[in-house]
Amino acid sequence: MGLWSKKSISSLQAEASSEGEGSLRRSLGAVNLTFLGIGAIIGAGIFVLTGNAAATYAGPAVVLSMVLAGIACGFAGLCYAEFASMIPIAGSAYTYGYATLGEFFAWIIGWDLMLEYLFGAATVAVGWSGHFGAFMEQLGVHLPAAYMNAPLAVDAANNFSRTGAVLNVPAMVLIGLMTVILVIGIRESANFNNAIVFLKVSIIFLVIGFGFVFVNSDNWHPFIPENTGTFGQYGISGILRGAGVIFFAYIGFDAVSTAAQEAKNPQKDMPIGILGSLAICTILYILMALVMTGLAPYTELNVPDPVFVAVAKAGPGLNWLTYLINIAAIAGLASVVLVMLMGQPRIFYSMSRDGLLPPVFGKVHPKFKTPYITTILTGAVAAVVAGIFPIGLLGQLVSIGTLLAFVIVCAGVWILRVRSPEIPRAFRTPWVPVVPILGILSCFGLMAFLPLDTWFRLLIWLGLGMLIYFMYSRHHSHLGRADAGRPASGD
Repeated sequence: MGLWSKKSISSLQAEASSEGEGSLRRSLGAVNLTFLGIGAIIGAGIFVLTGNAAATYAGPAVVLSMVLAGIACGFAGLCYAEFASMIPIAGSAYTYGYATLGEFFAWIIGWDLMLEYLFGAATVAVGWSGHFGAFMEQLGVHLPAAYMNAPLAVDAANNFSRTGAVLNVPAMVLIGLMTVILVIGIRESANFNNAIVFLKVSIIFLVIGFGFVFVNSDNWHPFIPENTGTFGQYGISGILRGAGVIFFAYIGFDAVSTAAQEAKNPQKDMPIGILGSLAICTILYILMALVMTGLAPYTELNVPDPVFVAVAKAGPGLNWLTYLINIAAIAGLASVVLVMLMGQPRIFYSMSRDGLLPPVFGKVHPKFKTPYITTILTGAVAAVVAGIFPIGLLGQLVSIGTLLAFVIVCAGVWILRVRSPEIPRAFRTPWVPVVPILGILSCFGLMAFLPLDTWFRLLIWLGLGMLIYFMYSRHHSHLGRADAGRPASGD
């Protein structure tokens, strides 16, 4: 069968339940999985994108943009929940594609997910570096700009230029620290993430609770600003455009599915982790958007630190919160980096176990039971990328790579329901095929609004992946060898 070889659900389920020297340690419960999702989602969305979307596109109606983005993400989340409970394997969308669309599509999605996890970690680390520098300035510590920024910049025409900086050292150090934690163990990583999530969510609750006391309701009028005559600038079209921007703030819930092979009871806990984290973050996003647009005029929120600006607008009564907000942003973005760096090695692990990557990518540490070699490799590459490249270029690649993964997962659920309806499913996506179709359409719609240059970069990235597949992976695939009657060993 070659390119279109598919892994049977029964073999995947057997692989998921296997225990041995090369297996991952099952130590995560529903609470840990939910906190992993929250840790990945709450970051740049609340602390950066909300203000940008309100000021530029939707005004106070950014709240409605939040609702629309949450619904769109919910379609993909429901599909992820069915697959994660049915095929609790570390490979996430890569494995789901292998079971439904065949090996070639599985390779494409596995390669594509690098754009979400590896480049996503680098992107958020660059954002973290900016907040860290601002916090140090607030404390009176002045860090050298040459070691706080990327040496390369990219303009609107996508032309590169030198900035005069040397390296973004804080971003690289953060990735290094998160990599060490991930090598030590998944339980330790989860505990570290839980502590960070508790801290940042507590501070967000403080902002919401005390912020509502100081809200000036005049800032909410008009709730939907009149359209300027240009599509996407306020009005109904602005709400829709705002939803497209806010959607990327939800990226990260799917990282929960990469920990499926380390869940104690994946059939029950994976849907709770995926859908629970999505629901909690959607509610927090909506409440934060109401507070921010109520504390400050929406036109003043198009800044790198909109939550800080909104709280400062309330006057002396909330000054004590400004330090906590910076701490929450630093902690929040750090936990996003942790979860992104956790996801990528586990996809490499699954691809190696299938023969599509060299065996070294599947090695598990004998003591820590983590895919330590791929974790170190992912951290090293992400650190270099974060140290050199600007955040704008990285963010576009993350967005389009993630949306493509969502499309394939939604399509996979629909295909498998038609092809194999008899397979037991611990969690069933409701209203199939309506939900998968809506997921596909909403994700493709958002991809269509991304710049054309981003599409070109995606095609170049996928072309490089195909070259590797045809030169190495196709000839070493365990499933391909079995189809051809050759032994799977000897890789």
